[in-house]
Amino acid sequence: MRDLLDDLVRWHADGRRVALGRVVATEGSAPREPGAAMAVRDDGRVIGSVSGGCVESAVVDEALAVLEGRRPPRVVRFGYSDDDAFAVGLTCGGVVHVFVEPLPGEHVGPLAAAVAAGTPVALVTALAGPTPGATVLVPADGEPVGTLGDPDLDRVVAADAAAATETGQVVVRHYGPHGEARMSDWEVLLQPFTPPPRLVIFGAVDFTAALARVGALLGYRVTVCDARAAFATPARFPMADEVVVDWPDRLLERIGPDLGPRDAVCVLTHDPRFDVPAVQAALRTRVGYLGAMGSRRTTEERAARLRAAGVDAQALSRLHAPIGLDLGARTPEEVAVAVAAEIIAARRGRRVVRPLRDTDGPIHAPRSSTH
Repeated sequence: MRDLLDDLVRWHADGRRVALGRVVATEGSAPREPGAAMAVRDDGRVIGSVSGGCVESAVVDEALAVLEGRRPPRVVRFGYSDDDAFAVGLTCGGVVHVFVEPLPGEHVGPLAAAVAAGTPVALVTALAGPTPGATVLVPADGEPVGTLGDPDLDRVVAADAAAATETGQVVVRHYGPHGEARMSDWEVLLQPFTPPPRLVIFGAVDFTAALARVGALLGYRVTVCDARAAFATPARFPMADEVVVDWPDRLLERIGPDLGPRDAVCVLTHDPRFDVPAVQAALRTRVGYLGAMGSRRTTEERAARLRAAGVDAQALSRLHAPIGLDLGARTPEEVAVAVAAEIIAARRGRRVVRPLRDTDGPIHAPRSSTH
């Protein structure tokens, strides 16, 4: 939905009627995750996608019916059909649940402004309950805008929405009439919009340039840091969002409090003066992934220095070293892919990574998206 905001703001300003379809839950090998969105204008123009093409036409029909008042806002389920090869469904065998509603126009402008400013915000939408389609905009720092109709419910939902901006994960929760837990009078979608995750790379080396390119491709805001001004230049790393000339521990002292589970720190230096302080400082943050490059011998020597500096075994277990998955990578570009693959696996909670042909069961791990 983040990618649709500019068009949605313009359409709303032009007075066009718009319906919004968002994936709110998935089962099995669904092609898109919760939060994927498409918008349908009253003249039939479409932007976005909820399934990569499998069910888009059916969502358009549903959206136009909502705009014309023939159907209320509701969740529509799309799965696989064995009976008819041309039936609307997902050929991958998964299931997507799509909520189709009129565009919550009053929140589009403020939502787009918050996203553009990099301010965390969550859009709360009632999927089922007394008023399906009711929305509340919840800034991470600020007062919610809108209501679900009950002040106690609003307060509980706003607190949960603010918490969702910490993880960046779309969730569906259930509440009682006044926000009570373990009740199902309300089904509510909490969709956070957070700044891009950060990838901080220490060491201005050739591997850094390759990893910065891959990180940018994956949607990270990339920072390259090295204390050597001759090497840490924007000309050498044009793909990075920022290049910082400083010592790693000093940079992490400044930005460390803002690093969280979605972020990654990669230490690509081979000098104890750089990598030991960098790892120590990174371990004091809540960063989700921390990796350090080096041979087996370098890794053992670094671990010994870290233990001598007071780093305990539990903290040291957070360090991915040698960095990256065992893909047989040799070139900087191949190493960057191996490192990025390990970052993805860590974010998805995959402890053992194998070729898909050697596994069975769903390709996409199930998400914990409901409460």
